[in-house]
Amino acid sequence: MKPTRERLLAAAGKLFRAEGIRAVSVDAVAEKAKVTKRTLYYHFRSKDDLIAAHLQAQDQPNLDLFKQWFDAGQGDVAARVQGIFTQLASTARHPKWKGCGFLRTSVELINLPGHPAIVASRAHKKKVENWLRIELETIHSPAQAQELARHIVLLLDGAFSVALLHRDATYLESAGVAAAQLIRHGAVNQSNTGSEDSRVQQPM
Repeated sequence: MKPTRERLLAAAGKLFRAEGIRAVSVDAVAEKAKVTKRTLYYHFRSKDDLIAAHLQAQDQPNLDLFKQWFDAGQGDVAARVQGIFTQLASTARHPKWKGCGFLRTSVELINLPGHPAIVASRAHKKKVENWLRIELETIHSPAQAQELARHIVLLLDGAFSVALLHRDATYLESAGVAAAQLIRHGAVNQSNTGSEDSRVQQPM
């Protein structure tokens, strides 16, 4: 049997995904995990603490999955970034897919910007952005890589929302094409800029 804390997080995750975090009570989580409410409060100070812990538990696994898809991809960096969107589109075709849990939670808690779950969501999104920046720095300047990483995160989160709204995974695929074009266009611009700079700096 899993440790109690893991059982509670697993139970909370299933309920939060199915019903939304506001609709799920502490009693419901305790009942699903087959523990007392007192035991739940031994591991988590409050429901807010439980929600944040649920998201934090998804943080590294989600990022690791992105890295796995990227590393397994073929072609240049742009193609491998596009591959992440392609994999997400495949996931989004499942009838029970509900988009990004970090975004869903942020929407439910939109009026509570200091909520620990919002803090956890921001931290996760920034971690994804920073990882993309590092990968993009292999072909771009640091400043350009940072800007491109922000653009890709915008495409990613926008595609999550629109694909969920329309129940149409092709929006994720389209966003992937756009991301790849941005990366390649940036590479061309940087190459051209470098060539111009080298001409200017050459002695007469």
